[in-house]
Amino acid sequence: MLGIGYAKGIKPYQSSAWRITIIFSALVTVIIGTLLLGMYRQLINEQEYQLDLHLDAEKTRYQQMALTLDKRSFATQVRSADPKVTLIVWRDSSDYIGSLSMIPDDMPMLPEKREFPVFTGGPEKLHILTGGMVMTRYGPMLIATRVDQLGALIDKFTNAAITALMLTVVLTLALGYLFSKAILRRLVQYNRLSKKIERGQYSTRLPVSWRQDEFDMLAKQFNGVLDALEKNLAAVRGVTDNIAHDLRTPLSHLRIGLEQLPSKPKEELEESCAILTEELDHCLATFDAMLSLTRIEEGQQTLELQDVSLIAISQDLFEMAEAMAEFNDQSLKLTTGEEFQVSGDKYLLFQALFNLVDNAIKYSGEGAEISISQNRNVISIQDNGPGIPEGSRDKVFERLVRLDPSRHHKGTGLGLSMVKAILSRHNAKIALTDNQPGLKVIITF
Repeated sequence: MLGIGYAKGIKPYQSSAWRITIIFSALVTVIIGTLLLGMYRQLINEQEYQLDLHLDAEKTRYQQMALTLDKRSFATQVRSADPKVTLIVWRDSSDYIGSLSMIPDDMPMLPEKREFPVFTGGPEKLHILTGGMVMTRYGPMLIATRVDQLGALIDKFTNAAITALMLTVVLTLALGYLFSKAILRRLVQYNRLSKKIERGQYSTRLPVSWRQDEFDMLAKQFNGVLDALEKNLAAVRGVTDNIAHDLRTPLSHLRIGLEQLPSKPKEELEESCAILTEELDHCLATFDAMLSLTRIEEGQQTLELQDVSLIAISQDLFEMAEAMAEFNDQSLKLTTGEEFQVSGDKYLLFQALFNLVDNAIKYSGEGAEISISQNRNVISIQDNGPGIPEGSRDKVFERLVRLDPSRHHKGTGLGLSMVKAILSRHNAKIALTDNQPGLKVIITF
């Protein structure tokens, strides 16, 4: 399955992870190469420094010997010099004395020095020496030391550094390739699951591992989107069911009424048409309310913003609803506190708040006590009616949801959905709580 996924999709060496690996490998190679070059230069400088110290010390030593020893003793010291440490050549009046049988031409005086080759009869036929001339009481002498062994050491270091760089490149590229395959394996898994979601299996979720990396963050976010999608689809199905439930009866009445119109007596015809028109107006009002709600939720309806006094709008609510409450033998009270102003659409805010008061009047029953309270940025509307069960308080804000006890009241089932949409556009929150008994609606701006 994974092989098929790679064959049909992106290859590991085409992925972003592989490109990052190439950049990382180049960066590591440059860093390691720079460090090795620095170590190489430091090694060369240190060898030069130690060589200069050694030759200078030997120069001082033999100059002091020439001052304190006679010529024969000086020659004895030259002959006994260890060739593994320093090669000394001094020419007395008749012959060369020391480790070498000749002194090359044009040798500089120490501390200046020059390299020169020496051929031997041993297994190592060629030695590379470096050194210079020293002036003593008994004449000039050559002090030199081998540097070919140091050169071999430097060559080994160079070969080791090149090998380390090559291994670094190969290792980082190999690990990067495996890392790319591991990432693509997860992407292939996500792709396979997304195909299921595309086919309508909306219960599918992306796996979240213990690593909690960026892929797990993406999976959590995507799963959240799927949760919201499932919820919205369920809401759409619920709205469809509610539309069918709420509009089937009036549409059926319309059909029956239209079929019966030809057989109606002339004196009843006008009354029947009026009833059918009322049923049709109810259906149209439902669809108009749904369109208006959508425009408000999507921000398509422009708000006519102005400063709105919460005391003034509460007083307007009381004056508008007082007669309705009296008609139902209900008492309506108004309590206002400290002033607070909000920037909003006065017409829409009044529509939302009046809808809440109207619901309290409709559903709290005869003789109920209803109150409107305002204090600073909070308006509450409360009654002592039957209230709303706690488990249903969130549902009443969904479209076309009407609790069974309210089915006998004529309405669209969109009132509280409209209220919530208007308040959300004004950055206000609405909460339904128990008034013990009854319902308390709290709006916080």
